Amino acid sequence: MHLLTRSVRFAINEGVSAPGRNGYAGNPPVSGFGRWLELVVTCRGTVDQATGYLIDIKAVDSHVRNDAVPLFQQAVASGEDPTLTLRAVAQILATKLPVTPQSVRLRLTPYHDIEMAPSDPSYALIRQRFDFSAAHRLHSPALSDAENLKLYGKCNNPRGHGHNYIVQPVVKVRLDSHPAFSLVDLEAITDQAVIQAFDHKHLNEDTPEFNVEKGGVLPSVENIARICFGRLGPAIAAHPSRPTLESVTVWETDRTSATYPG
Repeated sequence: MHLLTRSVRFAINEGVSAPGRNGYAGNPPVSGFGRWLELVVTCRGTVDQATGYLIDIKAVDSHVRNDAVPLFQQAVASGEDPTLTLRAVAQILATKLPVTPQSVRLRLTPYHDIEMAPSDPSYALIRQRFDFSAAHRLHSPALSDAENLKLYGKCNNPRGHGHNYIVQPVVKVRLDSHPAFSLVDLEAITDQAVIQAFDHKHLNEDTPEFNVEKGGVLPSVENIARICFGRLGPAIAAHPSRPTLESVTVWETDRTSATYPG
């Protein structure tokens, strides 16, 4: 089995949008203060041995532009909840495409998106990225000073060093829940549970979770992702709509990240 992912980028502009040629950046292109969106369609299936294709991406592009984009245009004009619009889009693509999408993901900004599986349109996944700056030192009490220096290198600097961490929770929500769990809720919970707790702190010295001398764990990116999950999970589950935290990804740099649970 294979997964094939196709991203279709487009803009919703005021008035009639002139078609463009730059599908990479978005077609139609942004005009004035238009809304730039990206729809990511992932299909799962068996590759056709004659064509070498799982699905012809031209079919994905065509149905997104002809069937999905008009729904987004109507939703923007009416102010409809984008999650409800995505559900309608997912159902249409499931009936139109020769391979049923495993997931359909709408990127509303570079940092926020909504994902849905056509096979279960009663749920959606909400993602949002946050950042905080913190210092840490990697030094394990189970190792000698020489072993720590050999293993962690510069990250074993006695005074620590800093990172601009990126945190992305993924929350599963029911679409028929009232009140609905919104991005506003996720922003507030993450700010209180993670950002205020760790931002501009020395993790080893200022937080109990990462103070190894008092029973905490080493502030590796793996452990930071797990601790963030543990802090966010109960707070998110306490919302009246009973959403669930699916995972948390933490980027230590743009080249290194950890997701918990993986």
